[in-house]
Amino acid sequence: MRILFVHPNYSAGAADIAGNWSPAWVAYLAGYLKAGGYQDYQFIDALVDKLDDEQLRVAIRNAKPDIVATTAMTPMIYTAQRVLQIAKEEHPNVITMLGGIHATFMYAQVFNEAPWIDVVVRGEGEAVTLNLIRAIDEGRWLTERENIKGIAYVDDNKQVIATPVEPSIKDVDSIWPDWSVLEWKKYIYIPLGVPVATPNMARGCPFTCSFCSQWKFWRDYRVRSPKRMVDEIEELVKVHGIGFFILADEEPMINKNMFVEFCQELIDRKLGILWGINTRVTDVMRDEDLLPFYRKAGLVHISLGTEAAAQLNLDRFVKETTVAQNKRAIQLLQQNGIVTEAQFIVGLENETRATLEETYEMVMDWGADMANWSMFTPWPFSDMFTEMGDKVEVHDYSKYNFVSPIMKPDNIDRAELLDGVMANYRRFYMRKMFFQYPWVKDPVRRRYLLGCIKAFLKSAYERRFYQLGQQNYWGPLLKKLIRFDYDKSRSKIVEPDHNAWKQAPAAKRPAISVIGAAPQTCSNGAPKACGGGNEQMTEEQIKQYERH
Repeated sequence: MRILFVHPNYSAGAADIAGNWSPAWVAYLAGYLKAGGYQDYQFIDALVDKLDDEQLRVAIRNAKPDIVATTAMTPMIYTAQRVLQIAKEEHPNVITMLGGIHATFMYAQVFNEAPWIDVVVRGEGEAVTLNLIRAIDEGRWLTERENIKGIAYVDDNKQVIATPVEPSIKDVDSIWPDWSVLEWKKYIYIPLGVPVATPNMARGCPFTCSFCSQWKFWRDYRVRSPKRMVDEIEELVKVHGIGFFILADEEPMINKNMFVEFCQELIDRKLGILWGINTRVTDVMRDEDLLPFYRKAGLVHISLGTEAAAQLNLDRFVKETTVAQNKRAIQLLQQNGIVTEAQFIVGLENETRATLEETYEMVMDWGADMANWSMFTPWPFSDMFTEMGDKVEVHDYSKYNFVSPIMKPDNIDRAELLDGVMANYRRFYMRKMFFQYPWVKDPVRRRYLLGCIKAFLKSAYERRFYQLGQQNYWGPLLKKLIRFDYDKSRSKIVEPDHNAWKQAPAAKRPAISVIGAAPQTCSNGAPKACGGGNEQMTEEQIKQYERH
């Protein structure tokens, strides 16, 4: 069986300004298939190679695959569907497969939009994909589809069928990725000029926040053994030349014991690699005494789910942490040589130029090294999407990318919103570039921060940052020229049954208001920020998850 994996050519203009992120999904899938006896696979990264439709067509034609598989987060969905359409046009008998978080929940709409797709892999993909490929290889695909767990397809009567869920892989240590499927010279982290990897230490999240969909997608929370995880890091460093990695976990510090053991293992092996994570303010404060230890292990960059706009003095906003806690966490990290990045969510209906200004003043007061302002993006498969109702006006999924205003504020238009965000970026990074970064005493932090500004300026010059080129933004005097180009032919979605895939158990922490939402790229994407919140895993909860 000749299997062809394709990563769609879609760029959001956000996290990818730091370089080309290695697509971990293909490495983990390929490794699992290899362990199951299938290793005749190839990979095309249409994003990094910047392949247009015709170039991709030639590549697929030359590969002569039996199966073509791709993945999609929500903003990538149309591009992913087009990948499989091209595959079907070139090879009418090829089996086309789509996985990822969007198709997991929105499969009915996917089949309606893209009838050339043969099967959707729902949820955690490794075991489902192996079972599916084995059925295809053995000629059982068409006759036994209903017995393959974790898929969706259209039957002979044109009915959409979703089979029962495949049990999650409890022994996550058994999943060993084939990172050799990637050409590592393509995946360079601009701030340091080295290859970058995005491995997973844990899958899922033990919490059930209403703004997030990760707990739904993975369905339960499982952590790899720290030793096994560092085995993978060591291979990435010594075999593939990786010089930086970011843990793609939702919140790596939730399980404190495992995280500490992971750091100790890195120190003991003396790999000398720098890395970053996304985590919560309260986790940083909890581990104040351990921060020097984390830095010794190579942790150099932490993105904090500070508060989005939740600390603004607006009646409808719900606090999770306090401004004082955010400021204290940032100070603690900086004192220990760790670069701090604050995340903000903007663009709800009650956003104004004044509230945007408040976020700028807030982050300047905190003293964060870096800051991000992301447009509020309600995932159609998250619980909070229902709460938003008709306030979500845009149903063009390609714009669900954290840089396009999906919702229109009541008191400013979308152009004014974008201009306000750009004003924050300009002021923040101009000050940092001239008055902070060059004068940082810690040579590691200084080199890292100067590298980050290099990446920022490069993407701005190329007009990729925030998709400014596509949105035709040229500055505050030319706001009338801005165009968002929403595809208005995209109709309002038919929402999935939020409880059909995984119901929320008794809440392990209170439901979070949509206002406290922080950006999530969902699975297989670039790093994200998450959370806030005062709650921590209890010792009992940690023991429960460690037992499983």
